[in-house]
Amino acid sequence: MEKEKENLSQKLYAKNFTKYGFDMNVFVSLVSALMVLGFIIFTITMPDKSAKIFSDINDVLNKKFNWLYVLTINLSFLFLLLTGLSKFGKIRLGGFKAKPEYSNFSWYAMLFSAGIGIGIFFYGVAEPIYHINIPLGISTGSPFDKFKVMYMHWGAHAWAIYALVAMGLGYFAYNKKLPFSFRSLFYPLIQDKIFGIMGDVIDTIAVLAVLFGLATSLGLGAQQINSGLNYVFGIPITSTVQIILIVGITFIATLSVVSGIAKGIKFLSQANTIISGLLLLAILLIGPTVYVLSTYLSSLGLYMKEFFDVGYFVATAPDDIAWQGSWTVFYWAWWISWTPFVGTFIARISKGRTIREVAVGTIIIPTVIITFAMTILGATGIFVNDLNNGVIAQAIDNNIATAMFEMFKYVTGSVIVQKTLSIIAIIAIALFFITSSDSGSLVVDNLTSGGKEDSPKTQRVFWAIMEGLIALAVLLLGGEAALKTIQSAVIINALPFSILLIIMMYSLKKELRVSYKKYEYNTMIKFKENMKKIGDNAKYKH
Repeated sequence: MEKEKENLSQKLYAKNFTKYGFDMNVFVSLVSALMVLGFIIFTITMPDKSAKIFSDINDVLNKKFNWLYVLTINLSFLFLLLTGLSKFGKIRLGGFKAKPEYSNFSWYAMLFSAGIGIGIFFYGVAEPIYHINIPLGISTGSPFDKFKVMYMHWGAHAWAIYALVAMGLGYFAYNKKLPFSFRSLFYPLIQDKIFGIMGDVIDTIAVLAVLFGLATSLGLGAQQINSGLNYVFGIPITSTVQIILIVGITFIATLSVVSGIAKGIKFLSQANTIISGLLLLAILLIGPTVYVLSTYLSSLGLYMKEFFDVGYFVATAPDDIAWQGSWTVFYWAWWISWTPFVGTFIARISKGRTIREVAVGTIIIPTVIITFAMTILGATGIFVNDLNNGVIAQAIDNNIATAMFEMFKYVTGSVIVQKTLSIIAIIAIALFFITSSDSGSLVVDNLTSGGKEDSPKTQRVFWAIMEGLIALAVLLLGGEAALKTIQSAVIINALPFSILLIIMMYSLKKELRVSYKKYEYNTMIKFKENMKKIGDNAKYKH
């Protein structure tokens, strides 16, 4: 059966365009490129009209389908937890004898860099201040409610949706010998049709989600780096500066993706983790340390106590619907739409790990680290804001990208320390920027080649440059309005993905039952081999 699948995979690859240093699935690559080009032209030539169309669609989805996003996220979390802790958790991605390709530190470093990106620094200071007034349905009146809500948005729920796709794709690619592509997730549903036009359509949708999602992140990252450079060096906040930043970072990301996961991406992710960790530690020690630690412990306890109450909350009142649409539904849709990117990348680096490691490890440790990191920024921001007549809230209203740099002014009286923190923050944001771009390019490369893991370097360069060009076109010609329109498109894309993910959980569970029988058989064989060795050794000694 597996040999037959490998033959079908080879037939799929045989249809690829293999000239001029490329190895691309023609349908996926061409249709994706044309749709991206058409969308950009529509967005930049009619920014007001396109913004209104996508905004109206978002409003409808928020009012009619907010329950679906909430259901998908929570089902993903429960499915992962139950699967990871069950007997299926012993199944190893890559087979019974497979070993992890990367150390735990490297694995988590790459996982953080791809999964969260610049979000920690972009929203960390601002989000708790935004959450001062939350719906009564999730409010306890506690001053830690705002952090509880932020933990929900960035914690276990977010990582569960990524881990679900990573676990499923890793299993189907490594254990079932299917193409390393999003289409393989649906093999239990459509069987060999994944090798035809239906599989091509699935991969095309995934490619569009990755490209648009990365273009949005590139735009946001360029804005925040520009804000930091303005604060430290007085460099003006202009589109020209942001274009230069995108070009420079795309160039570095291209070099990284050409060198592959084991070298460039791993190295930059490790450097990113270390630099970000040192920056956050410095803020913790220089800033209101006791206040931050007290806030974290109290907020974490409240978050755990109300985990399901807050997680399953679906707004019904008009004001609450508006709030949930701007925050929770926005985040849920954003994470869901990014699953083809982050989930695929996590699967790529998880060969040799058990389902339990992917399911449980990807949720618990990232949640603890991310919530603590954002508490360092958020609690420090609130402390500074309360002592200085709302100075951080004012900075957020003027330009959210400047909030963290504005906070540095009040954390310490030393100008040298302020500038140093800002420079380190700029470097950390740039590294997040680069690692998101290079890992995203690798995923698009996989998807457009039909699931090949060893596609030509020329192709990786092509997609890395394409991502930079998309961000440049949007920023240069459409500005912030076009950026928001693309962001809306990514969120809209989450609706069909939600349905597919729910179906995928059923399919994966069905497949795991079969695989577990093989696991039990291999365990029995290994046990007999070990017993035979013990017996042989005993005979030899005598």
